[in-house]
Amino acid sequence: MPPSGAAAASPAGARRRMWPLYAAGFTTAFGAHGIAANLGGFSSDAVTSLLVLGGLLALYDGAEVLLKPLFGSLADRIGARPVLVGGLVAFAVASGLYVVADSPGWLWAARLGQGAAASAFSPSASALVARLNPAAKLGRAFGGYGFWKSIGYTLGPLLGGVLVWAGGLRLLFAVLTVLGAAVAVWAALAVPGVPPLPKVRQTVLDLARRLADPAFLAPTAALAGATAALSVGVGFLPVSGRAAELGTVATGAAVSVLAACAAVVQPRAGRALDEERLSTRTGLLGGLLVTAAGLACAMLPGLAGILSAAVLIGAGTGLITPLGFAALAARTPAERMGQTMGAAELGRELGDAGGPLLVAGVATLASLTYGYAALALLLAAGPLIALAVRRPRRGDGPAPGVPSP
Repeated sequence: MPPSGAAAASPAGARRRMWPLYAAGFTTAFGAHGIAANLGGFSSDAVTSLLVLGGLLALYDGAEVLLKPLFGSLADRIGARPVLVGGLVAFAVASGLYVVADSPGWLWAARLGQGAAASAFSPSASALVARLNPAAKLGRAFGGYGFWKSIGYTLGPLLGGVLVWAGGLRLLFAVLTVLGAAVAVWAALAVPGVPPLPKVRQTVLDLARRLADPAFLAPTAALAGATAALSVGVGFLPVSGRAAELGTVATGAAVSVLAACAAVVQPRAGRALDEERLSTRTGLLGGLLVTAAGLACAMLPGLAGILSAAVLIGAGTGLITPLGFAALAARTPAERMGQTMGAAELGRELGDAGGPLLVAGVATLASLTYGYAALALLLAAGPLIALAVRRPRRGDGPAPGVPSP
């Protein structure tokens, strides 16, 4: 059913109420990658070993895995706007903890608080993107949302590194404090209230059936696969660059190309979906195959292999992300939107963790080349099976028919 949003607004008014949601997406991406990319080079008093570094990195993602479905359901119960604003305020407070109390213990507390807060405002922002836009514009809406998240992923390591160089980690946390507070105020003033809708009581069995439905599983699996490839590209392409004796500038540029391609493709993919020039099924199938091809290119030695991998992985994930979220929003009852977005975000977090673990595990046993190959085969398996056993249906629209990659 089409999403149920607020009262109709002029095109300019509709754009104004979306910008704070885009800013929230930027905030979670910038906060996650800006700090994660700069913790390792911080100081010996807080990050004393690789184990400590791994723990600090895992805190943020661990909180999101555990809490995103819970906050998504809360958004359905009390409304997504209060959860969005509350999460942004909590993000600002958690960031400010380390600014005020500069000590290793408070760094752990701040990082955990940031992850918990992002678990609240990230799925709420996704739910509001769906609720505030008609079904015919969901592709554009999620394309814009994904674009600004990609910008956050791109600027996080770069701008975060500049801030840490200029004033230490406390300056980066101070900027995040101001950013979270500013976006919270902006959202409170500009995002309209979208009241929770009455819903039929749902049992655990009903929830399990809904989450096991291919209309949920297919786009969520595609989103998880895309996130796995993106995480692997960001984390392991620099390793391939060093093995090829490329400098840090070249490998850093490759990662930036990956994020830039994802940012450029997402709005265009969403627009093509809305204009019916691209179906969800075709887009997800094609996106997974392009992403798998990018991972295959990463197996090639030298700069050409790394750059082609960055371009294809970025383009493939940029194609999948808005189409996957638009498909979920189009098939989800409005009163369950927060729960669905929270569960989908959980799937992405599992892909974010599972992709690097798979590649690292295979690389440990064989080599990084085989690690790339393993993930490429996994992502390509679903689309290839779907193309082999199923013919496209007429009017193939928002409901994807691609099995789990």
